[in-house]
Amino acid sequence: MHRTTTAIALSLASLALTSSAYAEDAKHGQQLFAVCQACHTVQKGGGNSIGPNLFGVAGRKAASVAGFSYSAALANAKITWTNDKLKAWVTNPAKMVPGTRMTFAGFSDPAKAADIVAYLDTLK
Repeated sequence: MHRTTTAIALSLASLALTSSAYAEDAKHGQQLFAVCQACHTVQKGGGNSIGPNLFGVAGRKAASVAGFSYSAALANAKITWTNDKLKAWVTNPAKMVPGTRMTFAGFSDPAKAADIVAYLDTLK
């Protein structure tokens, strides 16, 4: 019985370590966002660039920033940017919305995608 208890305790400890390794880190996401800044601004009231300003993107309807010309695919997608939708988007925009004009391939590392979304969620 002692071996079983030890095995269960080790399994739970391992699970806890794995979960914390994927905890969303907004500070790390801000660093990773440097790649995104080639096309996007994030200042409150800031203008658009090659891509739309992303200040306040979390919770906002897709293709809703005034003055930005979106692809028909994104404009017709009827998406609200929940954190889950943002994670899917930053992981693979073209897969999520075929026909989007966003040329960035996405972050294949789910932890990096989660960190970027955590950062975007701070921009309110």
